[in-house]
Amino acid sequence: MDTLHSFLAMLPQLGIGIADLAAAFLFLYGLHRMASPVTAPSGIFVAGIGMAVAVLASFLYAFDVSAAARPNLPINLGLVLIALAIGGCVAWWAGRTVAMTAMPQMVAIYNGLGGGAAGAIAAVELFSGKATGLTALIVTLAGALIGAVSMSGSLIAWAKLDGVIKKPLRFKGQQLFNGLVLLATLACGAYLVASTPDQSVQMVSAMLTIYIFFALALALGVFMTLPIGGADMPVVISIFNAFTGLAVGLEGFVLQNPALIIAGMVVGAAGMLLTLLMAKAMNRSVANIIFTNFGEVKKQKQGAIKGSLKPVQAGDAGIAMRYASSVIIVPGYGLAVAQGQGKLFEFVKLLQAGGVTVRFAVHPVAGRMPGQMDVLLAEAGVPYDQIFQLDDINDQFSTTDVALVIGANDVVNPAARSDKSSPIFGMPILNVDQAQKVFVVKRGEGKGYAGIVNALFYGDNCDMVYGDAQAVLIKMIEAVRGLGLPTAAGKSK
Repeated sequence: MDTLHSFLAMLPQLGIGIADLAAAFLFLYGLHRMASPVTAPSGIFVAGIGMAVAVLASFLYAFDVSAAARPNLPINLGLVLIALAIGGCVAWWAGRTVAMTAMPQMVAIYNGLGGGAAGAIAAVELFSGKATGLTALIVTLAGALIGAVSMSGSLIAWAKLDGVIKKPLRFKGQQLFNGLVLLATLACGAYLVASTPDQSVQMVSAMLTIYIFFALALALGVFMTLPIGGADMPVVISIFNAFTGLAVGLEGFVLQNPALIIAGMVVGAAGMLLTLLMAKAMNRSVANIIFTNFGEVKKQKQGAIKGSLKPVQAGDAGIAMRYASSVIIVPGYGLAVAQGQGKLFEFVKLLQAGGVTVRFAVHPVAGRMPGQMDVLLAEAGVPYDQIFQLDDINDQFSTTDVALVIGANDVVNPAARSDKSSPIFGMPILNVDQAQKVFVVKRGEGKGYAGIVNALFYGDNCDMVYGDAQAVLIKMIEAVRGLGLPTAAGKSK
């Protein structure tokens, strides 16, 4: 009988270990499948199952608490269930209703919530006095700092993406001020570590220091993000994603939770790698993005740009592409704003039916978050083998009849190759200007994120098609269908 009782007592702990192992496997396998656009949807689903298993492990942990804590268990468990129900319903509704143009904002918000959750765990550990020992205290404080910065910084990123904050906030000596805030935060952390080397944080002065520590950390995230321009938002989102993963991993170490450690480190490593790749695609360092005011240059004089803007009708541009032998399409954020991806693929299928070779060229930092253009095209049903990244297609523009740019700007600006005074000088761009003919679809003559005039638009081989992307594409479709030309299958459209 004693053996049976011992076995039953071990069941919760055994279940926790199995659930943690299963969650870790599902996280890693899901991430592996996300490496390919073809298997990415199933990879996301697998990783989601892993998260559900990790939540189950947390419930098993609750049932494994000491007998002294069991009287409080029903109340705590009830609050957890209520929180899960509210959070799950809100997330399901948001995921079902969010527009593609609002996806970057949603990612920023959810990323901030992850950092906030890690910071909240650290706060509980610190205020309850459970962060005992020098190592645990240092790790807890590190997780608290990174998590708090990620949360407040992500909220500012959301505000910038959503138009709540329309311009970067910059002032003289801003970087020095940010450095002082960081030093003050680290000083608070050092005080907590030095004052309690072998015991938990329980002194009144230490409790006040914890409040100051979190206030400074949250302020640091705000001050770091406010001066960063819109052109850098994709990289900023990626950076804060890495921060959130790192914070979660550190707090998982404090809680001795393998699922949190593995998930946090995987997210942190993936986010940092993506950040480095995107910074490389902009020919800039991560430090340059965070600590410099990108785009803060004198406005270009119109006289510095040779040539003139040449507007054409959408129908004429569509007909020109129908008679071409090869077309490369460069999607940008303007396509997402107009929700024109469906009409774009409809137009592409018309061209392909007429024997035109059509490919898509995607710049690593196109859109407002990493991979947004790939997701946009996938949503429209564009086959993955027709989508090419910058390095894979850039050499093919010079042999292409027509390049169609829809809503993109800075990523096709040849000033990045030739104008040393340009803020985007040195950034790898898509060589659209080397195509035989270029059509650019834009709503107006506005500038891109970098705030500079695009020399491509004034080129001899470039014509401008003004209007909402979806409306323009509808006119192109009507013009091509109006030709009544035979398709590749011998049928008239």
